[in-house]
Amino acid sequence: MRTIMCVAMLLSSAGAAFASGGIWCSTDDAAVIFEVEAGVTRGMGGPTFNFRGNLEILSRPAGDSLRKTVFEDSNLTQYWLDGKELRLNIYREHEVAQKFNSVELTILTKTSDEGVYDGSYTLSIYDAADTDQDGKPVEVSGKVSCGAE
Repeated sequence: MRTIMCVAMLLSSAGAAFASGGIWCSTDDAAVIFEVEAGVTRGMGGPTFNFRGNLEILSRPAGDSLRKTVFEDSNLTQYWLDGKELRLNIYREHEVAQKFNSVELTILTKTSDEGVYDGSYTLSIYDAADTDQDGKPVEVSGKVSCGAE
């Protein structure tokens, strides 16, 4: 009886492993370095879980609140994943001296091979202290590589 229970538990846990996968994206260029990743469930609309990531804007001075950003679940505002495209929109606010700054990272990719997505990113940097921009974000863009399973 104990053997049957162990086998049943093993099979049910193996089924859960097949019920989820993951997505990840990264870049390392002259402007920014970032890595983001999340788990994705199969079925039920494919919601993500355990989203996390790191972003470093290399042109920002050391100690600047916008230089390094850590992303978590609530920062993934939109995502799309199918056999042809992977799209992510990630947003994070920073409050410094009662002013709100933010970064918005948009990733647009198309599949180049099974589970491999290549494309571009656009990073919009909203800095309340930057009066030269008249409230408009500074934008940086480049190439990104992503994967999904």
